[in-house]
Amino acid sequence: MKSAPNPPAIHGETLASLTTRLQEHGQPAFRARQILDWLYKKRAAAWDDMTNLPRDLRAWLADTFDLVPSALILDRQSTDATDKLLLELRDRSLIETVIIRAPQVGVGMEHSRKTICISTQVGCAMGCKFCASGLAGLKRNLSAGEIVHQLIQVCRQEDARTPRARAELASFDNLVVMGMGEPLHNYDALICALTILNAGWGLGFGARRITLSTSGLVPQIRRLADEPLGFRLAISLHGATDEVREQIMPVNQRWPLAELLPAVKYFSEKHGRMITLEFILIAGLNDTSDQAGRLRDLARDLHAHVNLIPYNTVEGLPWQRPPLSRQQRFLQVLHDAGVSATLRREKGQDIAAACGQLRLKTEKERAARSPDGPATDAGAAVFA
Repeated sequence: MKSAPNPPAIHGETLASLTTRLQEHGQPAFRARQILDWLYKKRAAAWDDMTNLPRDLRAWLADTFDLVPSALILDRQSTDATDKLLLELRDRSLIETVIIRAPQVGVGMEHSRKTICISTQVGCAMGCKFCASGLAGLKRNLSAGEIVHQLIQVCRQEDARTPRARAELASFDNLVVMGMGEPLHNYDALICALTILNAGWGLGFGARRITLSTSGLVPQIRRLADEPLGFRLAISLHGATDEVREQIMPVNQRWPLAELLPAVKYFSEKHGRMITLEFILIAGLNDTSDQAGRLRDLARDLHAHVNLIPYNTVEGLPWQRPPLSRQQRFLQVLHDAGVSATLRREKGQDIAAACGQLRLKTEKERAARSPDGPATDAGAAVFA
């Protein structure tokens, strides 16, 4: 039997779908749980590692599914303990996954809390004016298996690095869907991937520790509110009025604040938990006292937490971050009104950790070498 040109990643299969596929192939249903156990609990990297499966079944799996849909080609480690992984997919597309560590006082780096930021698309179609992810537009959506496999890559990295990781099914503490792409623009694949990550037969990772970020796709926010799993929601707001928001976020023309905010409130009321308003501070654009006051009012009405993010400079874009004193004055306006708010400490600037930066840089280097040049850098990991 010949393999399909692009077999689907097995990490995109649920227990139900894999059981059905196996039964259609004449295999007993219990094999599905065995396979998933190898994928998520034992981190199998090759079909032949699955030693309790019959040889003919392993051959069929190898012919039917892709076990390694992404390869790690770069691991950039920052001085502040942030890692950015650059992954190459089967079609040579590049995506980014970031590991953000928060060391715990007195217990060492191996016990740091780890937040993983994953991507959902190759590029982005939203056209936000401050973001490197969409500078080359949207190439394609990731499949559910490609989304999940980012976390498998992270787990393998952490398994090798820390003694704590191997004892845990998911070797991280929080997951944020805030990497490359608009998550809700790839809704079905995203929900499938998160279902797999949450399930006991998957990585068993709690939905309350998963935060989805969106630029404001109103129908999908309402649809997400009706999902049974209680994910957290973050809104990439970045402007407290339509006038300011439209200067940097084209999505606001389709779904202005008058439509976005009721959808956010619907989600918050449906799940009974605080949402987050993400607000990148850009000098001379949205760092004014007027914007601070309007953001204060929005946050109070929504009972939302505000995450202020000083702009991370991107080559080729004109924006600058405000001085620290101006950032702190903006934060103080929120705190004085009793709004829960934080000013994010910069992470990973020395490794181009802003969304899309490392991918963009690597693609430019590839193009400069040769449009038909090697798929990976010298010494980088390759597909099995």
